[in-house]
Amino acid sequence: MVAGAAGGNTRGGGLVSNIMSGESLPLRREANRLGRRGHPVLPAHAPGMRIGLFGGTFDPPHAAHRAACLLAMRRIGLDRVWWLVTPGNPLKDTSGLAPLRERVAAARKLAQHARIDVTDFEADLGITYTFATVNYLIRRCPGVHFVWIMGADNLRSFHRWQRWRDIARLVPIAVVDRLGPSLYSVASTAGQALAWARLPESAARTLPQRVPPAWIYLHGLKSPLSSTALRAARALERHK
Repeated sequence: MVAGAAGGNTRGGGLVSNIMSGESLPLRREANRLGRRGHPVLPAHAPGMRIGLFGGTFDPPHAAHRAACLLAMRRIGLDRVWWLVTPGNPLKDTSGLAPLRERVAAARKLAQHARIDVTDFEADLGITYTFATVNYLIRRCPGVHFVWIMGADNLRSFHRWQRWRDIARLVPIAVVDRLGPSLYSVASTAGQALAWARLPESAARTLPQRVPPAWIYLHGLKSPLSSTALRAARALERHK
């Protein structure tokens, strides 16, 4: 059932149901609770599509966000990428976070690509954690092959995410290198724990069909841009 670094299986039916029914009752309760809260409008999708998920506060969005997604789209062969503009990041100070509506508008202005969709459906569901988001999407969109896209800096701190191991067991992950973080992200807690599930970069196009845990490290971006740094610069300008 699990994809390894050298080969591994492609995605088969039943993995989500196995996790939902065999792992723990809280998972089932959480999924049912989300379902009862209604179904927000999602970007266009259909069974068989390969869709990348790229989440963040996008405060502000910047060129490296777009470049990372286009890199993943090209290397993995994704049909679309959804930018998930989150209400907030539980691991960061959000006291100075720009309003969600402004961040969504800024993300749409930057994306400017026919195959990048910007959505804030997590706010409609009251979701703040990635596990709940991925779990909801897999149940809501059967047959869609999702891939979680993250920068190398996020792999470094992935072990701090709520239920990070469960996230890795729900969806394949594509890590895009960045200037600086890429030097030590693979040696991080999560990078080492999931080292056995890492695929060679040459297998990138097989990632969406892999049974997770399965992840790949995509080289070639090396962008120094950071929303955190841009946000700090914006704050300094305000206080001048």
